Amino acid sequence: MSMIRNRWVLLGSMFLLLFSAAFPIHGQDAPAASGPPDATLFTTYSLDSLDQTVSWIVCGSTASSSGCFASGSLGPFGRAGALLEGNPSVNLKTNTVTRAIYVVDIASGVGGNGVVLYVYKKTDAVSSSFDTVTVTLSKTVTLPLTGGSTALCSMAANNGFLFIGTDQSPQAVRVQKSSLTVTTVGGFFPPINVTAITADKYGYVTVTQGHFSSGESGFSVFGPNGALQEDGGGADFMLNTVTAVSTTTLPKSSVNPAQRLGVTPKAVPE
Repeated sequence: MSMIRNRWVLLGSMFLLLFSAAFPIHGQDAPAASGPPDATLFTTYSLDSLDQTVSWIVCGSTASSSGCFASGSLGPFGRAGALLEGNPSVNLKTNTVTRAIYVVDIASGVGGNGVVLYVYKKTDAVSSSFDTVTVTLSKTVTLPLTGGSTALCSMAANNGFLFIGTDQSPQAVRVQKSSLTVTTVGGFFPPINVTAITADKYGYVTVTQGHFSSGESGFSVFGPNGALQEDGGGADFMLNTVTAVSTTTLPKSSVNPAQRLGVTPKAVPE
């Protein structure tokens, strides 16, 4: 009888193991999906009537809660002209996600026409039930650009660089993210002010310059490494897969892109 009873106990244990694998016991949490800790959270921003204060709020869900977890504000600025988030840096050991928030103030200084880049550090510390958010100002960089109360600002980025310009300046600037080193880029003679900066998903950035009235226009393309790839006449711009380009700020182009077609063979290494 002892051998028979042991056999039934063994069979019963095997059945329970198979049943548990196929049908998890009610009340147990399923394993968390892989990915950044803040993948189910989002941040929205808003501006006051004078574009001087940027408010933010973080909402979404964690493993065991949902709602809005934190809020705050950036500024005050003379006038916030462009905003951009940096790429997230994830620490799975501490369940934190850190990213930069870039704000371009285009009405800074005594005359109200200075341009300043503010770099904020935003950290999300995500637990199973809450997201603790901190946002602190980490750096301020004065840019060699002209702004003003009616100026329009453009900004785009790739992994290594920010490209920033205004329609009051004939050149844009390239800002290296790691060091915040500023370099003036682009430019034509006679001068043509910057009207748009656009980027594609592979890290190429185009600075578009031109006027609606005169028809003069030009563009410069920069690669993922920040180096100039191409420039010339015309009002070329780029598209990405996330945000549409507004045509209201783009000058019209009288240049036929097909005129630039041509292939130069690369030297074959010996």
